Amino acid sequence: MVRVSVDPYSVINETIAKLNSGGLLLVSMGLSGVPNVMTIGWGLIGRMWREPFFLVAVRKSRYTHKLLEERGEFTVNVPGDGMDKVLEYCGTYSGRDHDKFKELSLTAMPSYKVSVPYIAQCPIHYECRVSFKVDVTPGSLEKVIEESIYPSGNYHTLYFGRILGVYVEESFASRI
Repeated sequence: MVRVSVDPYSVINETIAKLNSGGLLLVSMGLSGVPNVMTIGWGLIGRMWREPFFLVAVRKSRYTHKLLEERGEFTVNVPGDGMDKVLEYCGTYSGRDHDKFKELSLTAMPSYKVSVPYIAQCPIHYECRVSFKVDVTPGSLEKVIEESIYPSGNYHTLYFGRILGVYVEESFASRI
């Protein structure tokens, strides 16, 4: 399917709608060159340092965390309708133990501006390079958030990914 480059802010509504109703798919790849996909339910799109950014939160215990630390690039893939089982599986099983691309028959396609692939079955994808990261630390959050989200101390790293490109299928609106 042919992809076209679009303004990073032109598909925010579609992206946020999917983020809020099932999640998005974050693809990372370490130095081994084997891609991994993880469901994310938290993230932000906006503007920092005069550039468009996609912020993703990944817990240090996740396999994806290791891969992001190794390569510093990722893609955020907006799933089309009918991908609920993919979202559930990718949010349940670890890439340490499962080749989720193979098990789910997902197609890893070469990205245009980063070395990490995107998922062909997703009609929208963002290509990002980590420009800044910060660890969430004990005592740095409002107490009610810390108690409800981090009761076991398994904190996130916040990765600020500069959006290098956003690509959509020409007929993406009919698939979201």
